[in-house]
Amino acid sequence: MRKQFLFIFLALIVANTSQAQTRTTRIGYIDMEYILENVSDYKEAKAQLELKAQKWKQEIETKKIDINNLKESLKAERALLTKELIDEKETEIKFLETEMMDYQQKQFGSDGNLMHQKAGLAKPIQDQVFTAVQDIAEAKNYDFIFDKSSDLTMLFSNKKYDISDQVIRILNRTEKREQLSKKQLKDQETKEKLENAIDENPEMANRQKTLDDKKAARLKLLEDRRLEQEAKKKEYDDRRKALAAERDAKKNGTVSEPAKTEPVKTEGTTAKPATTTVTPTEGTTPAQPAVNKAEERQKLYEQRKKELEDRRKKILEEREAAKKAKEAEMQKSNTTNN
Repeated sequence: MRKQFLFIFLALIVANTSQAQTRTTRIGYIDMEYILENVSDYKEAKAQLELKAQKWKQEIETKKIDINNLKESLKAERALLTKELIDEKETEIKFLETEMMDYQQKQFGSDGNLMHQKAGLAKPIQDQVFTAVQDIAEAKNYDFIFDKSSDLTMLFSNKKYDISDQVIRILNRTEKREQLSKKQLKDQETKEKLENAIDENPEMANRQKTLDDKKAARLKLLEDRRLEQEAKKKEYDDRRKALAAERDAKKNGTVSEPAKTEPVKTEGTTAKPATTTVTPTEGTTPAQPAVNKAEERQKLYEQRKKELEDRRKKILEEREAAKKAKEAEMQKSNTTNN
């Protein structure tokens, strides 16, 4: 089939050699697989078919598990069964295996339900694609348009000859036209003319791409500035609310002034306890966090005071012990001299 197609292709090129002397032969190609993957109707139907195929796979796996369980059961009971029962169970297992293989072939075989339903999904879209390709070929004077995903082997294909995106636009236009008003149709026609002009002129396409990139960058910059302003405004509002809440708390007497603490002095000095002044108004009680902080400070002070006291006692004991040792040594020396 491929050789026959190539022979026809070469014959057409030879037949058009004389015309090629007066005008350039226009050749384009499409990628049917790419087009199908970008058509919404086909994607939705394909997703539903994949769910159905997943269900078929689960049924096959269930059948395999049941067959394996029967095999294990027969293996465990073989010594207790008669030959007739063993043959009967083996026949049942073979029957279930054959049934499972038939079901698998029916759903996933080369001529199975999956392949038929895939072809049924693609055919309506393919018909629309062929119609769109003919319209493009007639409107833009193409001599040949090939399908890249078909049996034809394309060793190299320049992207500028790919009209797949043009075909997708035509398919989308047909779908949108049914839902547009007269004014929207007019705007759509203007947009289509611009797209067609871009398709015909690669330099114009590059300019349009540059303009689109600049527009996207400008929109991104504006969006970043807007987000930054919103963040600053939110930060300001949060700060204002916090200050207002703090003022209200002080006014109601539910927050005490920050406690002033003096650092604990080193050995030989007296540590002064931290003081906390709380002046709640009548009928109110200090806030629980302030009380907890005061208790923590008092506990810390008591702990440090105890550590200093223990250290002082230890030093005094060491001094007393050294003094007694010195006196004992002097007494011993005097006794020796006498």
